Amino acid sequence: MPRQPTLVGQPVLIVVDIQKGAFLDRSNAGIPTMPDYYDNMARARRVVDAAHDAGIPVIFFQEIHRRNMVDYGRQLDGSEGIHCLEGEPGTPVAAEEMDMRSTDYFIHKRRYSCFFGTELEILLKGLKAETLILVGGMTDVCVHYTFADGHQNDYYCRVISDSVGGTSPEAHQASLNAMEYLQEGAVQTTDEISAKLAAFKQAAA
Repeated sequence: MPRQPTLVGQPVLIVVDIQKGAFLDRSNAGIPTMPDYYDNMARARRVVDAAHDAGIPVIFFQEIHRRNMVDYGRQLDGSEGIHCLEGEPGTPVAAEEMDMRSTDYFIHKRRYSCFFGTELEILLKGLKAETLILVGGMTDVCVHYTFADGHQNDYYCRVISDSVGGTSPEAHQASLNAMEYLQEGAVQTTDEISAKLAAFKQAAA
C-alpha cells in the first residue's frame, strides 16, 4: 500500500496518562522511566496547543485505580509496582500544565489501552474521527496498546516520538518501530505534527 497522508479526515488528539506526578516531583510511582521521559511529557504541551489552535478535539486520559486495588488485575505481575492510586497527589491529570480546557474530553481508564473498558469508541464515532494522534506515556505500554487497538479498529494512527516516553530508551524505540511497521509514516515529531495541524487549520478555514 502507498504511504497514507499524516492527517486523514477528522483528526483527534489523545493525551495518554500525562499526570501530575510528572510535574510535581518528576515521579512516575511504581513504573520505570527513560531519561528523557519528563522532558517529553512537557513537550507534549506543544501538541496540545497546536490541536487547540486548529480546533482539533482533544481527549485526556487518566489511569486511576481504587485504593483497595481491586481493579489492577494482572498489572502488578510484571515490572510495575503500585501506581495511579486514587487520592495520591501524582494521580490527577496534569490539567494546568497541559492546558486542559472545559471543551476537551476526559476519560478514566483502569487498563493500559485507552480502548479497553472505556467509552472511547463511542466518543470517536460521535466525533467522526479518522486519525488518532497519540502523545503521553508510556510509549511501550499504554501508548503502544492504544495504537494497536486503534489500528485494529481501522483508524489512522500517529505517534509523536518526542512527546511520548517509555520505560527505557530501548523499549521506547522498539515500540516506535513496531508502530511504524503497522502504519508507514505513523511516527512523527512534535515539530512535524504541529506544522501539519497548522496546515489543517488553514485548509479548513
